[in-house]
Amino acid sequence: MTTTTAITQKPFGTTAAGEVVNEYTLTNKRGSSVKIINLGGIITEWHMRDKNGALADVVLGFDTLEPYLDIGPYFGALIGRVGNRIANAQFTLDGETYSLTANNGSNNLHGGPIGFDKKIWSATTADDANGPILKLHLLSEDGDQGFPGNLDVTVTYQFTHDDEIIVDYFATTDKATPVNLTQHTYFNLAGKGDILNHQMQIFADHINAVNEEQIPVGAPMPVANTPFDFRNARAIGELINTGHEQIKNGFGYDHNFLINQKTYKELTLAARVEEATSGRVLEVFTEEPGVQFYSGNFLDGTLTGKGITYQKRTGFCLEPQHAPDSINQPQFPSIVLRPGEEYKTRTIFKLSVS
Repeated sequence: MTTTTAITQKPFGTTAAGEVVNEYTLTNKRGSSVKIINLGGIITEWHMRDKNGALADVVLGFDTLEPYLDIGPYFGALIGRVGNRIANAQFTLDGETYSLTANNGSNNLHGGPIGFDKKIWSATTADDANGPILKLHLLSEDGDQGFPGNLDVTVTYQFTHDDEIIVDYFATTDKATPVNLTQHTYFNLAGKGDILNHQMQIFADHINAVNEEQIPVGAPMPVANTPFDFRNARAIGELINTGHEQIKNGFGYDHNFLINQKTYKELTLAARVEEATSGRVLEVFTEEPGVQFYSGNFLDGTLTGKGITYQKRTGFCLEPQHAPDSINQPQFPSIVLRPGEEYKTRTIFKLSVS
């Protein structure tokens, strides 16, 4: 089936402050479509055909704005200024110590309680031969959530005719600041049920081992002979309930996999996931050195969206990123952005049918 490429816009809801949030639908020539709102750059829906030609929505989310405004599981959202955890909700940069809000035990998580996922981004649309484009812009002001510097951020989503979402991130600052942006979509390639039978493959020889607060500790841990060895595809649920210390610390999988990049910042296939019933395949390419694999451990049946109650492990995330707590761990590649530099990175989420 083919159709014409298109971008449509309609109101999605209004915040308590009276700000209108818009929903943008990007449709490609294959008839697949993606819906994104300019609150948090959230991907709310992604409709993709299965091996029999039937469409299904393969991402978790909500029908209305209100649940996205609450503190929740970051369904579909852009994450910043710093994705993942910062230990003890503080860091020192150029001799100055910055205190952040502790919103995950004693740690700062995903930029704080009003991170980029809770911001309304300005939006413009475009189109080219590869497919429709949504361009989002945000100015995160000096002191936003405790971070230094005015950070000027642009993120573009292009939905290609090959059923890819290409996510390009750009940022500049007027003062040194940590930056680690990512995308937090929860996938379920079957469109229903849990994700335990999805066949996961992650091209990584090591993970960052973490403590009970999910802060990296020690040297990178080899995945060989552990439940974290996804170098060959196997079911997510096969070893998810083992007694391995790292499984216990993550309450399942919630770890940064250090992908096997030939060259730092080279666009690399980080992960491949296949769901046999539908035949759908997800591939994640990134220029980032790691990808956080999260197996939906904290979904607990209290959230309902799009007619589905989200039980434990009904979705998984693959979040390209630098390692958690990089700002406090100098042995990791730096996430500090300085004036005169440009933060630039690309991630591609590609769906296909086997």
